[in-house]
Amino acid sequence: WDSLPVQVGDTAPGFALPDQAGTTVTLDGLATNGPVMVLFWRHFGCGCGADRAARLRDELADYRSTGASVVIIGQGLPVQAAAYAEEQDLDLPILTDEDRSTYRTYGLLDALLPQVVFDAPQWLWSYSRETAQRFIEERRVGGRRLVNNPWLLPGEFVIDADGTLKLTYRYQHCEDFPDPRILITAVTEHAA
Repeated sequence: WDSLPVQVGDTAPGFALPDQAGTTVTLDGLATNGPVMVLFWRHFGCGCGADRAARLRDELADYRSTGASVVIIGQGLPVQAAAYAEEQDLDLPILTDEDRSTYRTYGLLDALLPQVVFDAPQWLWSYSRETAQRFIEERRVGGRRLVNNPWLLPGEFVIDADGTLKLTYRYQHCEDFPDPRILITAVTEHAA
């Protein structure tokens, strides 16, 4: 970072982003119903993201039972988010941040090579980022969905109804999923 990213206790950066139907959704609008869980996806073609989507389907009822609104923010366009929602059977708003400005305001950065290719063949580990980029391109040819920025790391944030950040969870690698109990505790700690 070139400056300290937002932290627990800070006011969450607002956003107004299109969802998978093209309707603009704002943080303020989501927060009128209570706390908000904002899950930033790495990209819509990420295998780690598909694993997180499967976990999210299993966890979603628990999150909603706390009164939280849950929203995903991904790169790209609404049409990509709509296809992803259908493919992953996700019944929640998926917002799109085409220029990744919201990712930046929440302190989400591009990964270093080891944070993305740690599960790639070992021969790739000692090569440059350009070699890793070629590897990613080869995976696309093999059927992986086209993505916008394959280096972006995800994060998950819990925001109180008053707009205060209650949890800032920035992934250290693409499979660094938070324990759902941490998210639920962050949502419910202020509800008492």
